[in-house]
Amino acid sequence: MNSVAPIHLRHYDPSDAPALLALFCDTVRRINFRDYTLEQIEAWAPADMPIEPWASRFEGKIAYVAQRGQSIAGFADMTSSGYLDRLFVSADFQRQGVARKLLRVMLQRAADLQLSEVTTEASITAKPFFLAESFVVVQKQTVTCRGVEFTNFLMRRSVS
Repeated sequence: MNSVAPIHLRHYDPSDAPALLALFCDTVRRINFRDYTLEQIEAWAPADMPIEPWASRFEGKIAYVAQRGQSIAGFADMTSSGYLDRLFVSADFQRQGVARKLLRVMLQRAADLQLSEVTTEASITAKPFFLAESFVVVQKQTVTCRGVEFTNFLMRRSVS
C-alpha cells in the first residue's frame, strides 16, 4: 500500500534559515513566475540573496516549518501583532494542504494572543488562496522591492 507521510508542523529553528531561503527562491521562480515578470522575480528572489538579512527577519516572530517526512514542505512567520509576513509552500508540495495547515496554526496563535485579526500582503499568486480562507482585500498596492515595482494585496481576516 502506498501511503504519503503526514504533514508535520514544528517551530522554526535558526538552523532552518538556509533551507527556507532556498525553498522561498525556488518557489518564487517556479510558481510566482506565472503572475510576475522576470525582472520582478529576479528582484524578489535574487540568486545571490544574502542569508543574514533573510534569517534576521525570523527573529522575534511566531514561525513554523512544515515537513513531510524529511522534506521541508513550507513555512510561515507572523508578528505578535498579527501580521502574517511570509507563507510559502515548496513548488513540490503545492495543493497538498500545507498552506492551509500553516495558516491554521497561525490563526490559532493569533487567537491565543487575543488578536482580533490577521493581516498579510498577498501576492497575485497567493490572493486566491487567502480569499478561499476568508481573507478580504483591504486594498490593491504597488510596492517596491530592490527598485522594482510589484502589485500585491493588503488583506485581512478576523480571528474567530
